[in-house]
Amino acid sequence: MADSYQAVDTLSVGGKDYRYYPFTQVQEKFSVDKLPFSLKILLENLLRNENTGLVSKEDIEALASWDPKAQPSQEIAFVPARVVLQDFTGVPAIVDLAAMRDAVKSLGGKPEQINPLSPVELVIDHSVMVDYFGGEDSFKKNTALEVERNRERYQFLRWGQKAFDNFKVVPPGTGIVHQVNLEYLARSVFTREVDGKLEAYPDTLVGTDSHTTMINGLGVLGWGVGGIEAEAAMLGQPISMLIPQVVGFRVTGELPEGATATDLVLTVTQMLRKLGVVGKFVEFFGPGLKHLTLADRATIGNMSPEYGATCAIFPVDRQTVDYLKFTGRSSEQVELVESYMKAMGLWHDDDSPDAEYSEVLELDLSTVEPCIAGPKRPQDRISLRESKSAFHQLLDEKASEHQNTIASTEANFAAEGGAAAVGSVPLADQGAVEVNYNGEDFMLKHGAVVIAAITSCTNTSNPAVLMAAGLLAKRARELGLTTKPWVKTSLAPGSKVVTDYLEKANLMDELEGLGFYLVGYGCTTCIGNSGPLPKEIHEGIREGDLTVSSVLSGNRNFEGRIHPDVRTNYLASPPLVVAYALAGTMDIDLQKEPLGYDKDNKPVYLKDVWPSTEDIQKAITDNLDPEMFSEKYSDVFSGDESWKSLPVEESQLYAWPDSSYVRKPPFFDGMSAKAGEIEPIEGARCLVKVGDSITTDHISPAGAIMPDSPAGRYLQEQGVEPADFNSYGSRRGNHEVMMRGTFANVRLKNQMAPGTEGSWTTYLPKGDVISIFDAAERYRKDDTPLVVLAGKEYGSGSSRDWAAKGPALLGVRAAIAESYERIHRSNLVGMGILPLQFKEGDSVESLGLTGEEHFSIPAVEKDSKTLTVTAKNDKGEEKTFEVKVRIDTPNEFAYFQNGGILKYVLRKLADK
Repeated sequence: MADSYQAVDTLSVGGKDYRYYPFTQVQEKFSVDKLPFSLKILLENLLRNENTGLVSKEDIEALASWDPKAQPSQEIAFVPARVVLQDFTGVPAIVDLAAMRDAVKSLGGKPEQINPLSPVELVIDHSVMVDYFGGEDSFKKNTALEVERNRERYQFLRWGQKAFDNFKVVPPGTGIVHQVNLEYLARSVFTREVDGKLEAYPDTLVGTDSHTTMINGLGVLGWGVGGIEAEAAMLGQPISMLIPQVVGFRVTGELPEGATATDLVLTVTQMLRKLGVVGKFVEFFGPGLKHLTLADRATIGNMSPEYGATCAIFPVDRQTVDYLKFTGRSSEQVELVESYMKAMGLWHDDDSPDAEYSEVLELDLSTVEPCIAGPKRPQDRISLRESKSAFHQLLDEKASEHQNTIASTEANFAAEGGAAAVGSVPLADQGAVEVNYNGEDFMLKHGAVVIAAITSCTNTSNPAVLMAAGLLAKRARELGLTTKPWVKTSLAPGSKVVTDYLEKANLMDELEGLGFYLVGYGCTTCIGNSGPLPKEIHEGIREGDLTVSSVLSGNRNFEGRIHPDVRTNYLASPPLVVAYALAGTMDIDLQKEPLGYDKDNKPVYLKDVWPSTEDIQKAITDNLDPEMFSEKYSDVFSGDESWKSLPVEESQLYAWPDSSYVRKPPFFDGMSAKAGEIEPIEGARCLVKVGDSITTDHISPAGAIMPDSPAGRYLQEQGVEPADFNSYGSRRGNHEVMMRGTFANVRLKNQMAPGTEGSWTTYLPKGDVISIFDAAERYRKDDTPLVVLAGKEYGSGSSRDWAAKGPALLGVRAAIAESYERIHRSNLVGMGILPLQFKEGDSVESLGLTGEEHFSIPAVEKDSKTLTVTAKNDKGEEKTFEVKVRIDTPNEFAYFQNGGILKYVLRKLADK
């Protein structure tokens, strides 16, 4: 057996020599050629790090001899080349690093030890909100308000940019992190100097946004992690992972006329979510690849979290290299990418043999049809031809619930001697409120589209769908169509290049003519930054208890995410967003009913304004060029004068000024130099009990802060007026706000407070129904540990570290669920919360758990696979049940033993 599998060779490109690590040695024993592309990237990562103490021969052999059908069990260490942050998750990550500098100093270490060891790039894109819309000055006003609101956060980031090595910030108003990553930050092949020699290796990364997977479209392996894991990666800790199963997705054919990349990705999302790919890699292959543009591939990669996969990668091929060249990468870099990938056997073309996969799905692109997804999950695809009937079904279901409530109320009233109400009107026959807005009278009804937003990283930089939106707007205006007056319209591109090519194609004026003015460059409506609805619209919705809708070209439509007033949210392609803005309602069959009427009062149908594939392609060919990218990214880290003028103190330690945005977190308070023993959890009470598909949107604070919420009351106590609350996301650097907003989603149905919706629970010793935060504070005073009970897919959705940090600060010691989404489970461990999983067939319901029991959980040990939980009710009756311990790797146990990953890293650094 070889002492080492590491082989070294030299690649000469552009007059430079690069050291690289081919598969030569390992190929002598294993069939590397049959490995999926993504696993070859991981294999190179192991080979290159074999002599660092992070990787053993056994790790390399386990990956090289990968069994496609085996259940993941072998742990390996993945060392990403770089880390990407966005500001919502990036600010708390840098806050933690600043606090770690204070903590390591108190433990006797050197503050400068806390410093990123690999490149870290943060893109400010999550803070702009759509306060202003529908006007030429909307962008200017929103940007000014963004800087004003977030001045304290931005000053902190400016400090971090100067205080930490290897840390760069892309200022606000540039674009969405994933698009900036795709168009500029991604190297495809990474280079660095080691021991005086240049090394070349695959560009890999982790990011603090779950949609980091958009970069998979470029053949770059990377995925979203929680801020906790990202911080550890910045500090030189490997990402501990199990060798995954890889699902092959074979594509054939071409997209038909009228189908978009959005339709394709919603189809793929539904297929993969149905198969079940949580924790797996997905890899695309087949003859249809050559018909998918790089932008289309990136759109599919972006939605990986929506179908639950760790990543969704495409191999490097001619399309990849052409895109790098087109987006202004240097000729030297482009040549290096092609040469390196071919030398490593990672290049894909028509002659490349198919790899072996754990499972294979197949899609003929020609079968994809126009569709939307909703009303509250991205995997719930609805064919466009069935959208009206699907909405009617939704209304009928709500009407049924409404009638049941009326019947129950009447029965109670009658039982108390009252008379039954007369003439109760079914909900489907209600829902029409007269509204006057902007001097116009109209009836606001169920199904009204009150938000139409071209937004999000998924679609807003894909030229095909954006040109389609512009061309549709142009044709609609030629025919005299206008957007309905109750629709809040917005355009928030992922890149400044978008407005360049739309203006060059003379399509910006057309979009603006329908109200789609530029509101900002960044994530807006898709992350809940939709801003307020006009007062008259808001009041009409409340008065009529209307079920109104949003339509957005995004990737997330979870309950309560888009806007508190909007109960149904639909994902759609940018041209369909424009179409629904024209129709103004979801109560329409766009393929059979008119969008509106032309100047001669003749009906205009969707097919009359929908652009042809030929027209879309011509618009792209005539109006996009590499110089656009080179110009827009020439000074990407500089920022405008408002950014440059922010005052910043140059110091190793942060001064922690009085701020309602950035506060020193308590995670390291009173921390000892050595980890203590793991204690059992005794007499815990249930704080939150929920069903299936509870997302991080339900757990982590997101969206608007309500004045009467615990977080709102806290801010007002600090002298912050409701008008200046900003969003939860913008205040992630303040733990006081975040812990008060944990489990505060307006659509959360906590079964510990039946009949309520929002942040309510029952404080069990007295039976009081109070806010979750207030109950947690009472339990803290009682020294009572807390648990969460959940169903399937607990913690799905965005990679939000506060979905773990918040519960930890509230006193949650363990979660018991039927299953977890990957990132959230990892984050729970990272914050010292014990993730436990019911055994197959068990659930809260099957075990008869009410949540009112006292729960006792024995101390977990290094090799614990299962534990026995004891639940005792107030009568002293006990039931026991076995649960799986979801601390999946030895590294994770070390983190948990230390009370979390950050304390683990701190102790290691302080001990040096």
